[in-house]
Amino acid sequence: MHIILGVLGAVITILILINRLSEAGMDIGWLNPFSWHRRRKYRIQHDLNPLFKLESPLDVAALLLLGVAKVDGDITLNQKNALLGLFQQEFRLSASEAKALLASSAHLIGNGQEFFTAPDKVIKPSFDKFTADQVASLNKLLQQIATLDGPASTEQEAYIRQVQLALPLFSTEARW
Repeated sequence: MHIILGVLGAVITILILINRLSEAGMDIGWLNPFSWHRRRKYRIQHDLNPLFKLESPLDVAALLLLGVAKVDGDITLNQKNALLGLFQQEFRLSASEAKALLASSAHLIGNGQEFFTAPDKVIKPSFDKFTADQVASLNKLLQQIATLDGPASTEQEAYIRQVQLALPLFSTEARW
């Protein structure tokens, strides 16, 4: 009986001390494992680079197309005009929407360190939303942009291979 009273006294003392600390302004919310888990999930989801949170295949495709033009340096005026034309024709966007898409894609890529090393992370959130036609069209457009100013460079070819490996594979015929 004396052991139970000692344990209860210790628990009550700890609870009173925690209450006094919280009244004094010390944050003790980090001790709660449930709120810690919730805060950690929120932080992981929202502290992520916006590059890796795109869920629309259109946005991802625009980013990848700009990436193939920018992988070996700055884009030329010819490449920029070709990208704007592709956005208008293939994506059926107006001229102002195409310019906005190009500007936002360029802003998201930034200096490109994270983007060019891991295009699979960019594709991952929208992986399930790509259709077979979109993947085929994207592969064709990547090659078209890469060969716009002459033959594709080795950096462009390596980047296109990385993108093609990250895109979903669709077979034309079923095999067992």
